[in-house]
Amino acid sequence: MRNVLSVLVRNQAGVLVRVVGMFARREFNIDSLSVGVTETPGYSRITIVVHGDENLIDQMMKQLEKLPDVTNVERLSEGSSVFRGMTMIKVKADDASRLDVLKMAELFRAHVIDVQPTTLIFEITGDDDKVTAFTQLLAPYGVLEVIRAGLIGLERGEHTIYEHCEERQYYGKNLL
Repeated sequence: MRNVLSVLVRNQAGVLVRVVGMFARREFNIDSLSVGVTETPGYSRITIVVHGDENLIDQMMKQLEKLPDVTNVERLSEGSSVFRGMTMIKVKADDASRLDVLKMAELFRAHVIDVQPTTLIFEITGDDDKVTAFTQLLAPYGVLEVIRAGLIGLERGEHTIYEHCEERQYYGKNLL
């Protein structure tokens, strides 16, 4: 079963190495990993996609919470969270096929980010099913390369990962 963990960390050198190292030492496999700074100075958010049963995920979360500079760990549920991944796809598109490929991209809300005489590069965001369906439709034209960024996600509503933080700055205003 796919599980998405959202990990709030202090933005310090070596934090990502410690987090990934914890997974490696315990032989947990990471399906997807995405890291970025947050709107709060001094914090980054790591989104980790892993597969496992309830006990394994609970163990992972407890191990993460023990790491220095980890402020909070949450499991994002499918029903109450929004997930997106970004993918770039390079496809063959000569004069004869370019219009058909562009029509498909429009249906999937993919954006053209590069045009060359024989290829197009698209950027598409969405869940894995959407990206896979788009890639499969492009396959007959000749998909040359695909790269997917790690999944990111946020819980719906007013709940935030910061609820257990001592201090939080939001664009210069202390919210806690």
